[in-house]
Amino acid sequence: MTTMARIHVDIELESGSECVLPSAAAHHVRDVLRLERDAELTLFNGRGGEFEARLLAVSRHEVRAVLGAWRAGIAESPLTVTLVQSISRGERMDYTLQKAVELGVSRILPITSSRTVVRLDSAREEKRLEHWRGVVRHAAEQSGRTLVPEVCAVLSLAAWLAQGLDARTYMLDPFAHHSLAQQPGPQGQLAIVAGPEGGFSRDERTQMTAAGIIPVRLGPRVLRTETAALCALTIMQTCWGDLG
Repeated sequence: MTTMARIHVDIELESGSECVLPSAAAHHVRDVLRLERDAELTLFNGRGGEFEARLLAVSRHEVRAVLGAWRAGIAESPLTVTLVQSISRGERMDYTLQKAVELGVSRILPITSSRTVVRLDSAREEKRLEHWRGVVRHAAEQSGRTLVPEVCAVLSLAAWLAQGLDARTYMLDPFAHHSLAQQPGPQGQLAIVAGPEGGFSRDERTQMTAAGIIPVRLGPRVLRTETAALCALTIMQTCWGDLG
């Protein structure tokens, strides 16, 4: 059984109309998937729902499709969760972002802290953000989601804390006294904060606790940075969301 390709396009979509795929989507359809004229696929623009589509033309100059019926697609998680993720190296960060999207995260905020190994100047930061947004977009395509989580600009931990909290926020801390699974069910939005490879410093943990962030542990073992957030999201979705 062949799975129909799902492609994200940041354009307006309407049943019965024709559309020219943006360059990145056209490249993926033409050069990666190697789809040809009359191939069927699914298009979505991240604003809810998805459209059946059929390719009308595939060339170096344009990839054009006609849109069929709209459908709701897979329902989004009942939880609204922001992942505040300390930047990790290369594929570790990619893995965390990809799997977080599969687990239903709503928004991703990359942060730096005192033990963050990766340091980005402004030019490198823009390139990494573009790359991370591509990882998130492709994960949404693959997982059947119709909304693409936002990837925010990088902030330092101090700058993020200075903005104030807009959600019930948990800090993943192997030294915490209470587990995430023991927390009460959510009343509104949630956020989780995952540290870098070396973990947060004692001062940073104190600052976050003073700001109203709740420290929680995930179990008896210390988890790697690329594992911790995914474990937390799995617990949240199992206890309060749509897993299980």
